[in-house]
Amino acid sequence: MEDLKQTIISYSSRNLEQRKHWYSPAAEAYNKARPRYPQDLIDQVVGIAHLTTDSKILEVGCGPATATVAIAQLGCSIICLEPNPDFCRLAQQNCQPYPNVEIQNTSFEEWTPQFEKFDAVLAASSIHWISPEVGYPKAANALKQRGYLILLWNKELQPSYEVYLNLSEVYQLHAPSLDRYQDRETQEEILRGLGNMVIDSGQFKNLISGQVTSFVTYTVDEYLMLLNTYSPYLKLDPRSKEALFAGLRQRIEHDFGSSIQLSYISAFDIAEKI
Repeated sequence: MEDLKQTIISYSSRNLEQRKHWYSPAAEAYNKARPRYPQDLIDQVVGIAHLTTDSKILEVGCGPATATVAIAQLGCSIICLEPNPDFCRLAQQNCQPYPNVEIQNTSFEEWTPQFEKFDAVLAASSIHWISPEVGYPKAANALKQRGYLILLWNKELQPSYEVYLNLSEVYQLHAPSLDRYQDRETQEEILRGLGNMVIDSGQFKNLISGQVTSFVTYTVDEYLMLLNTYSPYLKLDPRSKEALFAGLRQRIEHDFGSSIQLSYISAFDIAEKI
């Protein structure tokens, strides 16, 4: 739990301007390669949080609208806050069919609070970019009585352990610091920790959590595009990244027929405002 808190502090303590533009180099790749949230997960969330056509939702850090579109199909009103201008542009494109969605190019920290206005505050893989001391109280203040905080997570996509061991040789050559494998137990422990932080904030109660596992196949191009959207790869020295990606491409093409099967856990944490 302490490790998790330190990781979140490392994200949320970055300068706000740096956070706003962090994903800009990979915004298009993020939109194309990051997986959406499974419909089964969305259906569970809609039921537990009692979302209807009449619901008013505030989304914090919508990115390119990765989760927004699935919720917008209900016809409910959604105000999306997204500090990154490139993500904003992509979110507006992706939400074009949904006049009920309004996208604002601002951070949650800079957003002028609207007290007790929303039935739900949604954050899809974004709450860790906001300091817990700011994020949870501000979310609670924006919610009506009995409103819900909804956190969605897509954990990093993982190859099988056997495939990881094969690719590990390439990482050891070019970027040993990125050679890591998270087994399911570790990922579930991280997800539990994220849920506990909601209750520990003192703003929410009655936490309900759930998860769905998905399997997808990526071509080698799609897989390298996906890796390019993860923070450790964004920070990697360009020369090291080029050598790493060339090595991974060669290995995947030679050993796995130019595609790779991945799995990922999608999860939700839903809690009621105290």
